Amino acid sequence: MNPARKSVGGTGGGKLSPFLLLIITIISCVATYNLLSPFMQSDTDIVSSDPSTADPIVSMPGELKGSDVSGQKRLFHVALTATDAPYSKWQCRIMHYWYKQMRDREGSEMGGFTRVLHSGKPDNLMDEIPTFVVDPLPDGKDRGYIVLNRPWAFVQWLQKAKIEEDYILMAEPDHVYIKPLPNLSRGDNPAAFPFFYITPAQHEKIIRKFYPEEKGPVSNIDPIGNSPVIIKKSILEKIAPTWMNISIKMKEDNETDKAFGWVLEMYAYAIASALHGVHHILRKDFMIQPPWDLKLGNSYLIHYTYGCDYSMKGELTYGKIGEWRFDKRSYLSGPPPKNLTLPPPGVPESVVTLVKMVNEATGNIPGWDDGR
Repeated sequence: MNPARKSVGGTGGGKLSPFLLLIITIISCVATYNLLSPFMQSDTDIVSSDPSTADPIVSMPGELKGSDVSGQKRLFHVALTATDAPYSKWQCRIMHYWYKQMRDREGSEMGGFTRVLHSGKPDNLMDEIPTFVVDPLPDGKDRGYIVLNRPWAFVQWLQKAKIEEDYILMAEPDHVYIKPLPNLSRGDNPAAFPFFYITPAQHEKIIRKFYPEEKGPVSNIDPIGNSPVIIKKSILEKIAPTWMNISIKMKEDNETDKAFGWVLEMYAYAIASALHGVHHILRKDFMIQPPWDLKLGNSYLIHYTYGCDYSMKGELTYGKIGEWRFDKRSYLSGPPPKNLTLPPPGVPESVVTLVKMVNEATGNIPGWDDGR
């Protein structure tokens, strides 16, 4: 006989008294609640402040509407690194225009804005866009890979600038905001966009040069780059120097440089974060990337890094210059003209929206035709 059942039934096997039944019922309810309570948390408690117990792949609870559970806004500072080349300037101007359009709308937690200019000297956009000038890497250190200046620029900016917000959005010039952006981070977990081409597990041999086995499995490394990322300033201050050092070491290692190419600095940020035990909330709705993403959905921004080439029938001709096209690389030496021709019928919503937003910005930014 089960001893527990025997003790509950008593030695005589008689019926339980009503009082004893009440006590047993109360105890059972308490035990059941304690057992199930970890699975009954509200959506706002999904992400633990302890990265080791948090599932980083979670959705933004809809009821938060851009604020934390207390209703207080958690403002983040928008920061993007840039050069003084014409190609970089016109993208920054469009990006800053749409930041200003969305900053004060309902649901936004955008705070201040800084273009971190790593040319070492001011340029002719200083009066138009809030800018902080930092030094580039020493001559030859980037080996022709200009993006290597990004982590070094953030290190300098974080050390020297007065940043009022507690959070930072690391952005890029080729971002256009579709709608107001809330603070997507939770606790000590930054929010980031997962890139399908960042695959640490497929490069374990190389990754182990910079992320030793004693640090844990390669799966600890998130499939992300440094942008877009919303992160606590205090955490980024710890990650940034490591990110810079790993980026330089990766570039100096021929095997790593050949394997990672133009996304080397992205891998460096992901590894640096893991070395500091930082795990990111992966937000697929952070942004879309035309022409591969066809619809806007619930995304917050458009990243126009890929060229958009189409026939006049609205058919994608990627890899071949289309009868209609929009590719930022078509404007390396100067800005695109106002009133770009809209895509032909059949082209996806994402591309149509992008061109319309570029046209609105260029039509409203003072002095656009000056070629800055």
